[in-house]
Amino acid sequence: MSEKVDLLCAELSLLAVAEQYANLADEAAKKKRSFVEYLEQVLRAETQLRGERRRQTLTKLAGFPAVKTLEEFDFEAAPSAPKARIQELAGLAFVERCENVIFLGPSGTGKSHLATALGIRATEKGYKVRFLTAADLVLQLEKARREGRLDQYLKRGILGPSLLILDEIGYLPLKKDQADLFFQVIAKRYEQGSVILTSNLSFGEWEETFDGNTALTSAMLDRLLHHAHVIQIRGESYRLRQARQSGLIGGGNASN
Repeated sequence: MSEKVDLLCAELSLLAVAEQYANLADEAAKKKRSFVEYLEQVLRAETQLRGERRRQTLTKLAGFPAVKTLEEFDFEAAPSAPKARIQELAGLAFVERCENVIFLGPSGTGKSHLATALGIRATEKGYKVRFLTAADLVLQLEKARREGRLDQYLKRGILGPSLLILDEIGYLPLKKDQADLFFQVIAKRYEQGSVILTSNLSFGEWEETFDGNTALTSAMLDRLLHHAHVIQIRGESYRLRQARQSGLIGGGNASN
């Protein structure tokens, strides 16, 4: 009998049922559970396994450079990071409302960690997430345009995810065509899906990054900030502080 059940489970791809039905049956018999209760337990085991596999797949497909969680973030080392506000964002209501989150602050203060952590939390809740640095995004946009599939890339790669994370805005200045492509991303996502951005620049400095184009920068910020949570993180780079404490660098003030 068990061989037939195993074959049926394999045919239907019921991995958890195949693994657990016998043990659950013994437990149900000992505790005198009904057939319906036993069936519920078996189906719940399968649902839990499929949910976990989906979360793992979503995390892998998101393209995170590393797995960073909110539980790992050292709020004591970054006292300017508003813990209560970030924990509220971790509830992901902003994703449901298609709102944006923008982390501003010097390099090494935890912006990318927090952006990734919110993205990880979103995949755990079943949302499709995409993580890209600004530089990688522009490279992919340019490649898609050269190959004549820009519209397809914008539809699938940009509008597809529920949450798009763009890291390191402002680390590299963009040329005019690149700035235009980046603007298309923000325009496409406006009120259609959430964006998390990180930048080491204040908003007043963004114009320099986008080829000095005042009109484009203003139009982009207008869309980004219309429904946005802006998190300003101040302080010294965590990595530099660690290096100083370990004696790898001197005790002078670090520049960002």
